[in-house]
Amino acid sequence: ILMVDEKGKNMKCLTFFLMLPETVKNRSKKSSKKGNSSSSSSSSKLPPVCYEIITLKTKKKKKMAADIFPRKKPANTNTTAVQQYHQQNLNNNNTIPAPNWQGLYPTIRERNAVMFNNDLMADVHFVVGPPGATQRLPGHKYVLAVGSSVFHAMFYGELAEDKDEIRIPDVEPAAFLAMLKYIYCDEIDLAADTVLATLYAAKKYIVPHLARACVNFLETSLSAKNACVLLSQSCLFEEPDLTQRCWEVIDAQAELALKSEGFCDIDFQTLESILRRETLNAKEIVVFEAALNWAEVECQRQELTATIENKRKVLGKALYLIRIPTMALDDFANGAAQSGILTLNETNDIFLWYTAAKKPELQFVSKPRKGLVPQRCHRFQSCAYRSNQWRYRGRCDSIQFAVDKRVFIAGFGLYGSSCGSAEYSAKIELKRQGVILGQNLSKYFSDGSSNTFPVWFEYPVQIEPDTFYTASVILDGNELSYFGQEGMTEVQCGKVTVQFQCSSDSTNGTGVQGGQIPELIFYA
Repeated sequence: ILMVDEKGKNMKCLTFFLMLPETVKNRSKKSSKKGNSSSSSSSSKLPPVCYEIITLKTKKKKKMAADIFPRKKPANTNTTAVQQYHQQNLNNNNTIPAPNWQGLYPTIRERNAVMFNNDLMADVHFVVGPPGATQRLPGHKYVLAVGSSVFHAMFYGELAEDKDEIRIPDVEPAAFLAMLKYIYCDEIDLAADTVLATLYAAKKYIVPHLARACVNFLETSLSAKNACVLLSQSCLFEEPDLTQRCWEVIDAQAELALKSEGFCDIDFQTLESILRRETLNAKEIVVFEAALNWAEVECQRQELTATIENKRKVLGKALYLIRIPTMALDDFANGAAQSGILTLNETNDIFLWYTAAKKPELQFVSKPRKGLVPQRCHRFQSCAYRSNQWRYRGRCDSIQFAVDKRVFIAGFGLYGSSCGSAEYSAKIELKRQGVILGQNLSKYFSDGSSNTFPVWFEYPVQIEPDTFYTASVILDGNELSYFGQEGMTEVQCGKVTVQFQCSSDSTNGTGVQGGQIPELIFYA
C-alpha cells in the first residue's frame, strides 16, 4: 500500500509481510506443490491465507500530541479559535463549525475544555438558580464524576438516579459555571462579586482545590469594607483560617468595619460575636451607632417598620453587649441618651453611673474593651542633635518600608525639639506606588527630650506583605529637633520583619542611616 501525504507527495516507507503461524506456512508450501486441480480441495480444508503489505511511515522519535500540534501565538491561529470556543461556551452558544474540530486542540485538556457548557454529547442538564432567575446548563456525567465525588455518587453511586434534568435552586448560575469551568478546563476564574457563591458551590460538591482557591482569593481581597460579611461566611463555611484573618482586620480597623455597608448584611449571630469582642479597637459610640444601623436594615429584612420599638426588638439581648457606660460622657449625652433606644430608667441609671459615688447595677457591660496594644518598630540605634540640624521649613522627610506579614499602620513616632519644649505641626502620609492610602494633619507637643512622640492616622492603614510603602511627614516648627543615626535596613519586631530603604520623596535629608520618622506604630 502506497501512502501519500495531504499534498500528494510520496512518503518514505518500509514494507513488511504479515507474519503467519508456522502451521499455516507448512500447509501453504504443500498446497503450492499440487496442481490447480487439487488447489480447490486443499483451500476448502485450510483457513484462507492472506498476505498483506503494510506500509509504515519512518520516524526517528515518537512524538506526543502537543509536539505534533504545538501552540502558536499569532492571532490568526488555533489559539484564537480556542478563545472563541471558550467565549461561546460561556455564552452557551456552542457551534462546531467543522466535523474535525478535535484537530484544533493538541491536548486532551483542551479537547475536554470544548465540552464545557456545551450541549454536544451532553447527557444531563442542570436548571441552576432560584425560581425566576434560572439558567439551564448542559453537563457530561463522566467529566463531572471525575471532578467531584458528589457528582460521582449522583450519577454512578448505589443510589444514582437516572434523570435528564437536575434542579439546583440554591446555587447561583455564575458560581455553578465557575465550578464547571474548573472541572472541565482546569481553570480557576474568580470574581469579587461571585467568589462567595463559588465557594459555596465548591463546598457543596466537594471540589477542595477550587474551595481553597476561593479562600485564598478572599484572604487577599480582605479589607475593612468586607471583613464583617466574610466573617459571617467563613463561619458558615467552616474556614477557621479565613475567620482568623477577618478578626485581625475587624480588630485593627474596627471603626471602618463597623461603618461599612457590609456590616448591616451580617446575621444576628455574627453581630453578637462582634459586639462581644474584647479586642475591638473602636470608640463605643461607633459600636452603638453601628448596631442601630444594623437594626434598621434587619427591620427591613423582617418586613417591619423601622420604629424605635422594632429596632430594640430585633436587637434583643445584643443591645446589652454594647458597653454604653464606657462611652465618653459627651458621647452618651449627645448620642445614646437621645437615641430613644434606651428606656427612661436605663438612661437615668447610666447618668448616675457617670456621676454618683454609689453606682447603680446595670444590665450593660461596664468594663471597657481592652482593644489592641500598638507595637513600635524603632529603626535607629541612637539619636543626636546639632546646632544646625534637624531643621524644618516645609520640606519632606520620607522613608520606604516593607513587611513580611500583614500589619496595620496606626501612625508614626517622631522626634521633637532639642531646644526645650516646642509644638510642631505634622502632616503624615502613607503611600503605595504613588497612591495615598492614609494621611492626617495634626499637632504634637514635645518636652525637649529625645523621646519619640506619636502622631496618628485617623484610621489604621492595612499594609500587605512583600510590598514597599512610603512613609512621609512634613513638619513645621521653629525649633531644631533630634534626629536618628546608625539606622538599620532590617528590624525584627515580634513576629514581623520590617525592611527599610531610601525614598526619592525625601527632600529634607531623611534616609536609612539617619533622619526623622524613627518609628512605625502598628497593629499585628
